[in-house]
This record gives sequence, structure tokens and C-alpha cells, in this order.
Amino acid sequence: MAAPTPRAPLAPAPAATHYHHPLLLLRLRPPALLLHAVGLPLGRLRLARAPAATATAAAASVAPDDISQLNYRLRHIARRRDAASAASNAGPVDTAQAEEYLRMIREQQRLGLRQLRGEEEEEGIDADGDAEEDDGGGGGRKGVAAGSSLGHRVDPRELDPGEYVVHKKVGVGKFACISAEDGVDYVFIQYADAMAKLAVDQATRMLYRYNLPHEKKRPRNLSKLNDPSTWEKRRLKGKLAVQKMVVNLMELYLQRMRQKRPPYPKPAGMDEFAAEFPYEPTPDQSQAFIDVDKDLTERETPMDRLICGDVGFGKTEVAMRAIFIVVSAGYQAMVLAPTVILAKQHYDVMSERFANYPHIKIAIFSGAQSKEEKDDIITKIKNGDLHIIVGTHALLTERMAHNNLGLLVVDEEQKFGVQQKEKLASYKSSIDVLTLSATPIPRTLYLALTGFRDASLMSTPPPERVAVKTYVSAFSEERAISAIKFELQRGGQVFYVVPRIKAIDDVLQFLKDSLPDVPIAVAHGKKVSRTIQLDMEKFASGEIKILVCTHIIESGIDIANANTMIVQYAELFGLAQLYQLRGRVGRSGREGFAYLFYTDKSLLSRVATDRLGAIEEHSDLGQGFHVAEKDMGIRGFGSLFGEQQSGDVANVGIDLFFDMLFDSLSKVDQFCLLPVPYKDVQLDINISPHLSSEYISYLENPVELLNEAAQAAEKDLWTLIQFTEDLRRRYGKEPRDMELLLKKLYVRRMAADLGISRIYPSGKLIFMKTNMNKKVFRLMTEAMTSETYRNSLSYSGKQIKAELLVSLPDTLLLNWLFHCLADCYAVIPALVKY
Repeated sequence: MAAPTPRAPLAPAPAATHYHHPLLLLRLRPPALLLHAVGLPLGRLRLARAPAATATAAAASVAPDDISQLNYRLRHIARRRDAASAASNAGPVDTAQAEEYLRMIREQQRLGLRQLRGEEEEEGIDADGDAEEDDGGGGGRKGVAAGSSLGHRVDPRELDPGEYVVHKKVGVGKFACISAEDGVDYVFIQYADAMAKLAVDQATRMLYRYNLPHEKKRPRNLSKLNDPSTWEKRRLKGKLAVQKMVVNLMELYLQRMRQKRPPYPKPAGMDEFAAEFPYEPTPDQSQAFIDVDKDLTERETPMDRLICGDVGFGKTEVAMRAIFIVVSAGYQAMVLAPTVILAKQHYDVMSERFANYPHIKIAIFSGAQSKEEKDDIITKIKNGDLHIIVGTHALLTERMAHNNLGLLVVDEEQKFGVQQKEKLASYKSSIDVLTLSATPIPRTLYLALTGFRDASLMSTPPPERVAVKTYVSAFSEERAISAIKFELQRGGQVFYVVPRIKAIDDVLQFLKDSLPDVPIAVAHGKKVSRTIQLDMEKFASGEIKILVCTHIIESGIDIANANTMIVQYAELFGLAQLYQLRGRVGRSGREGFAYLFYTDKSLLSRVATDRLGAIEEHSDLGQGFHVAEKDMGIRGFGSLFGEQQSGDVANVGIDLFFDMLFDSLSKVDQFCLLPVPYKDVQLDINISPHLSSEYISYLENPVELLNEAAQAAEKDLWTLIQFTEDLRRRYGKEPRDMELLLKKLYVRRMAADLGISRIYPSGKLIFMKTNMNKKVFRLMTEAMTSETYRNSLSYSGKQIKAELLVSLPDTLLLNWLFHCLADCYAVIPALVKY
């Protein structure tokens, strides 16, 4: 919904004495216009108006009425929806644009996961991107999610006894076993009232996992074999939730696609800059270069791409090539890191990489700098004297004013706080954004899986990298010291990591007692940044052999000679943290070792056990994406969808939910609502308002005013809202007859936008002829805030029927329609209105 544009003031009244208008009947000749004709000033006329009119206007300024409440509600929704559009001055989308965007969205969704995982074209997806309809008895896995652990049927032979499954037509049950009868293998599933038996080949086609892999969530109850209707209600509720999610995702994606910027020109020195890269790019890295280059130089919409790859796999080089393109075109680039240490590392790497381009000025900005230093850098950024700005979240300060910002690079977005992420989201509406991550957060992963977030997966390790050997065991002082001595004897260095600062002193004393001649330093978040930097420099030079630290090293300490990591209290770390941490060793071509020590196995929670098992299982290089998937499973789908949608997922289980999700994504063009011309809307309610002579005398030009009201309603709802608000600013709250006239205009306008061409009552029933389809009707009614109106509506045969308790007179019927259509109009997703 586009924000309203200012309208011209209401036109002055021409001299006239007789008025006839189709919208109303004037009961008396307006004396105000006679007075105006003989030269009496209108200002004096308004002062001399009747007390009743004054009282009406005064009351209107105090008590909100139906129309003002609707206007406020719609403005609030419009401000929320169009915040991003306003930031980039994006105009409204017409029908042709929307159809093109929807086609592009469907193509993006179809290819999203396949491109991300490097897979071949999926079966079940035709060349136009349509998923084949699945009636539950078809062949194997279908849809975009087939290559993932999400959204596919399950092989019953892979199930463990007691694991929850979902049969598409029966519901949620518990897998019992596979047993042979008469030479045929059968799957036995326990439901609430009986045990089901089905052949293995049939089970393969019909069964889904209820949970994510490694998740142990229990459904609230098992389905009943003898009560399929209850399951069908749950399944339909889940399907509706999926459709709402799809429309919301589409709306977000459409909002992004509405933003426009001209493609960047390809820099003349791009080949030379690329040739200066001292390593041979991996195939994945080369593809990421191509992806980013196309995003910047061929697209007209801002880039929002995720680069997913392990630590040391070359994500930073991808970012620097993007920066080179943007800076060469005269724009600035900002690189955001979660810690001072990582920001300093990026600054050092980029300073070296751009050393042959002295005209490109680089600076670092962080909270560790003095106010004078910060002020100087802010001034240079504002004046355009700096081209690349590297820093922490301090860059997000309100004081920061860029000269011509074109690109934002965000490293490890998941480590930023909520407010910082909201600030980052505001950038995405107007500039290009490149996000770097080894283990993306669940929602980012989900958007990549569904194709709503462009992503490049870098899973091929550099040739010199060797997988880190990982050992998980209970803590042993002897084993820890043995591992440290082995690393020191081969000339290496050691990270010793603990989860909390208060544990450092004990560990430090233990190491000093055991290794009195070995230089040791400490690093943690509360230590002064300059002191940490000095210790890091000593560690990097080899002067310090052991660094005892918290998990701050997961973001930005790269020491080529540090090839052993010891993590104590490993059960207190998240899976993604353990995986980044591990990536900090074994980067020199020498084999690295990671020792993950837990306190006591008997005290480990199920989640901690799953995490430690997963990190041990995924010991190969390039597993970050899969670790993120595993972490999503361990944490549960609450981390993916949020509280409300988690309840919707719990109704049907994660796999069936994703199956329905991808099915709905492939049919997104069905969520379409075509408005009808305003003039074609037939409202069969016999209301002809009669304005009083008092109110007519108060208006400067009633005929012109009423013509303008009709024209505003015919144009669009925003113009009608603007007209009504202008009218009230000038004349105060209108009398009841004028309010009925306005409501009639509102009802016809909203009906036109909702695809309703005729409204007619019949006793206690109201019929609305519409081109709205049933899917859109369900989305609309499910979201309605008024239970009264929602429960009264039903849909059948291109007609919406409202059933009232009693037959209403025409005036009350108009009020009922106004409130009902207002609720419909306010809640229907903006996407379908295009």
C-alpha cells in the first residue's frame, strides 16, 4: 500500500443557487451561498453558524469515530509495510510489475536450494518451476527441499523405535518396528487408539519425520486411526499457516525487489586486482566470485547475499572483490565485525590487499578509540575522504554519516545483538549487503533453503588445508598437558579455551604449575583492548606459546603456528561456537588437533551430548553449512520459526510442514486478488443521505465538495482517506448524514479493492459476488481481528456469504458492511492486492 501524497486544498466555491447531486438530496436552498453572493465574508459566516454545528465539530475533535479509527489503522499498517520503500523512494508496484516479480520469485525459490547445495535439477520440478501435485501416493521425494534434511519423506528403515512420524492421511504416530509377515516387510506405527501396519514401500511414500534430525520434541498427542477428521483439521490448519508464511515471505522479498539502483560498471582494473590474489581459488570460491560479480554489475536490485564457508576458506577475498567493484564506481564500503580483534584482522588484511591502490583510503573505527580519533574518522567518512571503513558495531552509531555508502559487508551476523540486527536490516533496503558466515543462524539458513536469500556455499577446502582431528572426552589433566607438550615439541602454539572469565584463574594456575617455563598470556572480553592487542602480537610472533582465553577467539584470531586447541567445559558451548573455534587451528597445512573436554558424562544434558556428538561427527573440512543444519535440529524448530509459527509446525511435524511449504511456494501465483473497477461495484442498499441546510450553509461549495469525494473514492482508498481528513480539518466532524455518505464511499472502495463487484442483502444474509479465490479468502478470514465478523463469513462458488443474527435496516447494514470490510481490508496481505 503506497503512502498517500499531499493533496491540493479544497477548491473555492463558485457562486450558485441551485444544487442537485446524485450522492444526496439537498433539503433546503443553502443560505450561506446567498450570503456569499452578496459579499458577506465566509469567515464571518462561520463565526455566526448555529450552536449545534459548533457542538458537533467540537465533539468530533474529542471522540474517535469509525472512519477516523479505520484511517488510523490503515496508516499504521502502511507505515510499517512501506518503511523500506520510503527509505529508497521506491514507487508503488503496478500489476505488470507484480507479475514479473512473482515470476522471478518463483524462479529464485525453485533454484535456491539446488544452487546452494550444487545439485542437479530436481525431479518433480518442471522447466517452468511448477511442482507436480502430490496426492500422497506418488513416487519418491519431490520438491526443492529434496536435497536437504528438511522437507522430505523418510525411509522407515532409518527410523529408531519410539521416533515420531507423520502419515499424511492419518496423522502423528510413533514408529514401533519393522517386521516380516509372509515374506513381506511391514512397518508398525503406534497411534493413540490402535497399531497401524503398512507395507514398507507404502510407508516410504507416505511417512514423514515429525522432528528435525536429532530433535527429541514430543507431539502434544498422537492421532487416532478411528478419528481422521481431527487430523484433517490439524493438517488444514498447518497448511493455512504455511500459506500465510509464504505470502509474508513473498511480501518481504517483493519489497526488496522493489528497491532499485543502477548496476555498477565493471572496473577496468578488475582483472589485475584478481590476478594479485596469491592463491589458486577453489571451485566454490570461483563460483562465489561470479555470483557476487553478477549481483553487482548485472542486477538492478540491491544485493543481499550470504557467503557460507569455513574459517580460512576465502570468504574475505570474495568480500574484497565486491568492495573493489563498489569503490571503483565512487561509492564507499563498510565492513562490520562483532569484535575489535576481528575488525583489526580485517583491517590488516585489507590494507595489505589494497596496498597497490593508494587512492583507496582505508580506516578502522571501534569503541576502543578516543573521541578525537572517532570524530576525525566520522568527518573523513562524511566528506568522502575514506573509501573503506572497517569496524565494530560502533559504526552503527547515529553520529555516523556516510558520503556515498554503496556496500555493507557483515562478518558473523549472528554475533550481533537484536538492536544491531535491526539497524543492519534497515541498511538492506537501500544498499548492497554481503554477509559472511561459517555457521549461519537458523533463520538465515531457512531463507537460504527456501531461496529467499541468495547464498553461495564454499565447502571446498584450500589445497593446503588438512582436516582437524577432534577428540571428545571427559577432562583429564594428564591428557591436556600431554596434548600441549606434543604441540610445543613440534614448534607450535596452543589455544586453551574456557567459556567463562571466572574459570581462567584456575586454568592459568594449573598451567603455570604444570609448565612453569612456558610463556602464557590471557585474553578475554573484559580485558583492555590495547592490552589484548599487545598479547596477540606476542602470540603471533611466537613469543607467547599458550593463550588462555574465552570464546572471543572464535571471531578473528588467526595464528598460523597455533595448531592445537583445548576446550574445557565444552558442554557449555553451542555447536556453532565449537565449530568456529575448531576452525582457528590447522590453518598452516600442518595437521591440527582439537580436544573438547566435558566435566562429567553423567551430568551432560541431552542437548550437550548431541552437540558434542555432532562436532565429532562433522570433522571433515567444509562442514559449516551442515553443522548449521544439525544445530537447527538440536535447538528445535522454535529457533527457526519463532514461537507462533512453532505452534503451527507442531501441528503437523517439521517434514510435512516443509513439504507443504515448498508446494505452496511453487504455486504462489494462486495467492492473487484482482481488484474490480470502482464504477462496477454495485451496492444494493437503499440509502440516500439528506444533508441539513445548516451543514450545507457551512460548506463553501457543497456540489464541488461532493464531486471531489466521489472522485477520491474512484481513484483509490488513500485519496479517499486524505479527502476525509482534509474535510474534517476544515469543517470539523461531519453530521450523521454526511458520515453515512462517506461510509458508502468507503464500502464501495474497499469492495472494489477486495475484488467484490456486487453486494446485496436477502433477509438475514448478505451476499458478495467476488473474484477472490478460496485460498485468499482463508488467508483473509484467518487473520481477521473480529471473531464476530470472521465467524459470520463463508465462501462458496465465487461468492462470500455473511449470515447475520437478525435482518438489519439499511443504515445499520451499511455500518456492518463498513466494519466487516474494514477488517478484511486491513488484514489481507499486501502482496495479494497487487
